[in-house]
Amino acid sequence: MNRLSQFFALCATLIILGSCSTVTDMVTSNLPESHSGWPSIVVSLRVQEAYLYRGGHKTASSRISSGREGYRTPVGRFQVIRKDEEHRSSVYGDYVEGTGHVVKANVDSRRDRKPPHSQFVGAPMPYFIEFSPGYGLHQGYLPGEAASHGCIRMPYWKARQFYNAVHLGTLVVIKP
Repeated sequence: MNRLSQFFALCATLIILGSCSTVTDMVTSNLPESHSGWPSIVVSLRVQEAYLYRGGHKTASSRISSGREGYRTPVGRFQVIRKDEEHRSSVYGDYVEGTGHVVKANVDSRRDRKPPHSQFVGAPMPYFIEFSPGYGLHQGYLPGEAASHGCIRMPYWKARQFYNAVHLGTLVVIKP
């Protein structure tokens, strides 16, 4: 392959990868912080985006998926009350056998009966930042609309970035 075709192949690859939000999230979440100061998080439910601020300057943004109809994300001013890098839901998950085989998937442990000889395994919620009891920001699936049980889902790299930036007591503002 000559140099010109190698160049065009490289350009095509960069264009394809550049349009991939996962790659963009990975790159932008690993850039060095450009501002110092106290962190805060602002979430816009209408826009379905979260913003990380440091010292009043926006340093990062992320697509989100918030609570769907009937499971609305609470609106208001909160503080981070807990961080858990490997959190699992205590309510939503699967009933599994001892072998790990899923007997009943996507259950609400408060409503769905536990099949015999099974146990509840909570859904993984990595990089969980709890701002109100039972509500937090964490890594999760983003279908492009409000679809969660009330938490705020984020892409992996952004959830990790926000998790690493905040501490207990960090201000979290959820706007309609």
